[in-house]
Amino acid sequence: MPRLGEVAKDDAHPFAQLMYQMLFGERDPVAEPGTASGTPGNWWTVFAQVPDAFDHTTAGFQFYRSEDREIEPRLRELGQIRAGWNVGSQFVFSQHCKACRDVGFTDEQVAAIPSWAVHDLWTPVERTVLAYTDCLTLQNGRVPDALFAELKSHLSEVAILELTYITCTYAMHATMCRALRLEYDDVDEPVVEVADPTGAMAGLDVMAVVDTDD
Repeated sequence: MPRLGEVAKDDAHPFAQLMYQMLFGERDPVAEPGTASGTPGNWWTVFAQVPDAFDHTTAGFQFYRSEDREIEPRLRELGQIRAGWNVGSQFVFSQHCKACRDVGFTDEQVAAIPSWAVHDLWTPVERTVLAYTDCLTLQNGRVPDALFAELKSHLSEVAILELTYITCTYAMHATMCRALRLEYDDVDEPVVEVADPTGAMAGLDVMAVVDTDD
């Protein structure tokens, strides 16, 4: 379950109620979760706790899909899907696998996103966008001058700013989904101690066993 409470249909603010209607029909998504795309839908019900945050983030979805954007949808989606992978959000990654196919990427290209650098599947501008995304989301914005110069050789300054804003926004969404355990990111921490079935190693310094002077 999400780490924060959810807002029921009758308690949601007007815009959230409108979105609930679009996504869940007549159902209360807290009592009867699930969207047509198969997600639980609790991103919406948790964000509805803060109405202006709900409205702000929803406007962000409208922003990146606007016809006023200079950045091409294919390049935008590369930033979004790679950001989801890099942050480790199954929800953001999974949703944008589908979005990438919608804008024309093949199944082979989508499958190659985790190891994009070793695949000869990308145009020069696509490779540059993927490399830039890695700098934004893995290097906290530390972008080498040569990489940024290559980006500017392909994209206008407006398109670069749009790409940067959208990619960083989705890194934020991926981070929040993991922290709050929303949607497909409601998973337990995988890195834990594996129990000793016999109990014989309790208190044992494992490396001391092999660290000898003999």
